[in-house]
Amino acid sequence: MRWIVYILLLLTIGCTSTKKADNQSFTPHYAPKYSQSFSIVTDSAGRKILIISNPYQSDKPFEQRVYLLEDGQSAPEGEVAVNIPAQKISCLSSSHIAMLDAVGAADRVVGVSGLKFISNSTVRSRAVEIGYDAALNFENIKGAGTDVILLYGLYGEQSSMTTKLTQLGIPYIYIGDYIESTPLGKAEWIVALSALCGLESEGREYFAALETRYNTLKQSVANTSSRPKVMLNTPYRDTWFMPSVRSYAVSLITDAGGEYIYPENCSAQSEPISLEQALILASKADIWLNVGQVESLSQLKRENPKFATVPAVVSGRVYNNTKRTTDNGGSDFWESGAVNADIVLRDMIQMLHHSATTESLYYYKQLK
Repeated sequence: MRWIVYILLLLTIGCTSTKKADNQSFTPHYAPKYSQSFSIVTDSAGRKILIISNPYQSDKPFEQRVYLLEDGQSAPEGEVAVNIPAQKISCLSSSHIAMLDAVGAADRVVGVSGLKFISNSTVRSRAVEIGYDAALNFENIKGAGTDVILLYGLYGEQSSMTTKLTQLGIPYIYIGDYIESTPLGKAEWIVALSALCGLESEGREYFAALETRYNTLKQSVANTSSRPKVMLNTPYRDTWFMPSVRSYAVSLITDAGGEYIYPENCSAQSEPISLEQALILASKADIWLNVGQVESLSQLKRENPKFATVPAVVSGRVYNNTKRTTDNGGSDFWESGAVNADIVLRDMIQMLHHSATTESLYYYKQLK
């Protein structure tokens, strides 16, 4: 399931061919305040260009330029171009759906990867399933009349997929929201997707309001003297991954006035640790978050009896981001949470500094 893949991806810090900088001068159109992975410029002919930078986890620099063409405009030969406003969009990630929905464009989604796991009822009732990664259903993508497809890359360019899309005449854009290390950096991609839909003013307005709400909450706990220590995750296939201090999850903890239990990991990716080391860390934590597929304290203890003595388990301060889960196992935390960063932060503040209950939380629930 794609939302499980998201969990693993967010534990790390993480187009056509790579292009060298040319001598053409661009004028900034939208310079993000938080995102490190996109910008919008205009060229000397007045054409908007969405520039995507390093949208996946790779040491090799990568850039994709996408011309957003309005009436009467054309792109230079060989460049990726999308006529805007795009009306029929296929998405490989649920977060793309949430961003389109935020600006009133959910009804433009015609194809989805993992359709049955999507929380958005409008999209689930209208779109078609287009498959996963290397097993994309190109017939469905083409049959849906896709104007542009939003790709989701893990570790590098997906050349076999993009070659086929090019043959079909379907433009594609790598969306790197998942690689962002901060909640506002991730959410700022709303502006990029809204520009694609010809709704850029709506996207800017949505993000500006979100930014204000988020930073107001962040400031409310900035000077707190109590900074609870937070443990994260459970073993995945016998390996316990601890995120980098530069990760999305740790940024949320810090912004909520908490202290990450494993600041030693200053790398660009998650670090595997032993169960013994994890138990030592957990024994020093006040609260334990994001415990995978676990739905109760008894289940957590069954997975490993040693968990029963962990202070957060004894005190009942164990929370999971699975409150909003679909009947098929899809997670709205990984979907609409991308555009509701302030609500996610509010949940985090409640759990860290107040006597939070499942009823008072939106995305999280307390394990019983």
